[in-house]
Amino acid sequence: MSARRKATTQISRLAHRASGTAAANRMVPEETPVAFSFAGTTHAVMMASPADFEDFALGFSLTEGIIAAPDEIEAIEVEDLGAGIDIQIRLKDQANTRFEARRRRLAGPVGCGLCGIESIEEAMRSVDAVGASRLTLEANDITRSVKLLSKMQPLHSETGAVHAAGFYIPGKGVVMAREDVGRHNALDKLAGALAKAGVDGASGAVIVTSRVSVEMVQKTAAIGSAFIVAVSAPTALAIRTAQQAGMTLVALVRGDDFDVFTQPDRVVFGVTQHVA
Repeated sequence: MSARRKATTQISRLAHRASGTAAANRMVPEETPVAFSFAGTTHAVMMASPADFEDFALGFSLTEGIIAAPDEIEAIEVEDLGAGIDIQIRLKDQANTRFEARRRRLAGPVGCGLCGIESIEEAMRSVDAVGASRLTLEANDITRSVKLLSKMQPLHSETGAVHAAGFYIPGKGVVMAREDVGRHNALDKLAGALAKAGVDGASGAVIVTSRVSVEMVQKTAAIGSAFIVAVSAPTALAIRTAQQAGMTLVALVRGDDFDVFTQPDRVVFGVTQHVA
């Protein structure tokens, strides 16, 4: 059964402005618990925007290393339980065997902070190297990608309270974007949408509206992109992880300004520009 829920709700509030105070309405985003269940057992519960559930399930399974390719999933069933959404994911035999072995290795209860993974070793898993990627971006590609993504955020335009992740291909623009109250969720949904559409992750750059944590780097590497471009700052661990993976991490994109933290050789600057 597919689940359909409204993404926003209109609420009334007291709005104080320099011109005065008055009652007014505002649209706010909905969020709901979304459970990922494999072989009938819940593996993780995330608070997420109630949309793009199949993209979310496929992307989460890929970026968390549960599957290596979309065809390892036999079926995805989405059920609305009222209090939340349960996504039942059935893996094919070989993938299910790997997952069961992995689950037996992991101790501790499910938690949302690390997508249900309590193992430090799992949380600090190595990422696939993307150093062989030949993709380069010009400086104006980077600034343009963020501007284009801002035009593909209807939920954020309505509420001002959600993140977005987009995929930018030079010469084509932002070909796909997903929104969610959670930055990791938006990226997982993007990963699922790209995989479902058969888009090669090495062909473009991941663009995000959030800061860059190590999980964002890990998920971008799982997509196969050599670029992650963000409007906010990265953490030190994210920078080290991107460097180890051979990924170009660009952050603090504000107007025409941005900082390149790793692998600057993939960014083509104009003759008057330079990297300090």
